[in-house]
Amino acid sequence: MNRMQIKVISDLEYTVSGISVPDFKHRRYCVFDLEATGIDAATEHITQIGAVRIENGEIQTEHTFNCLVKPPKPIPKAVERFTGIYNAALEHAPRFKEAYEDFAAFTKDCILITHAGYEFDLPLLAKECASNHLSMLGNDCLDTKALFSYLHPEDTHIINTDYLIKHYAINDQNLKRHDASADSILIGRIALRIMEEFENRNQQDIALLDPVTVKRFQINPLT
Repeated sequence: MNRMQIKVISDLEYTVSGISVPDFKHRRYCVFDLEATGIDAATEHITQIGAVRIENGEIQTEHTFNCLVKPPKPIPKAVERFTGIYNAALEHAPRFKEAYEDFAAFTKDCILITHAGYEFDLPLLAKECASNHLSMLGNDCLDTKALFSYLHPEDTHIINTDYLIKHYAINDQNLKRHDASADSILIGRIALRIMEEFENRNQQDIALLDPVTVKRFQINPLT
């Protein structure tokens, strides 16, 4: 999948192509999610990294990663309320460099899975790595938004997690939303249902070779 290309069409859409995961059922995955000081990947900073592994079609809840990260600037109060991560809780948290080294080790030999990661998580992670003179992860990465958009090109909605929860009737009652660790499990549940849909279509490989159009998430100011 090392030929993945993302092309921004407009403020509303982008395309992704060149994705190939042969025999996807038998691969090892690391689902991850980030929380941050805000939603603009170019200017904000990571405050939490959460991840969980998927192997043999099952979420490995005994193999999780969860780390708060102390950012170089305070979290705005509106973001504190939204994520439940408060500045006081980060006072003794590690800086990004230390947290990232542990996270990178956790992802070894895994294909990454995110939700809206092509728009937010990967650019944010790459920016943090560049700022700290660290090598960005080289793992291949799948995004549940792009996979769903491939399977359902007729769907005109912005594909957020709430939409996928409803579409696949996924139970999220035991998970705390906007917590990176819990959200990584939720994204894992979504990913497994998407993979099940690939299987039901007799597709043993995930192959988004031609451009797939994905609607970008829209930023709503927090108050």
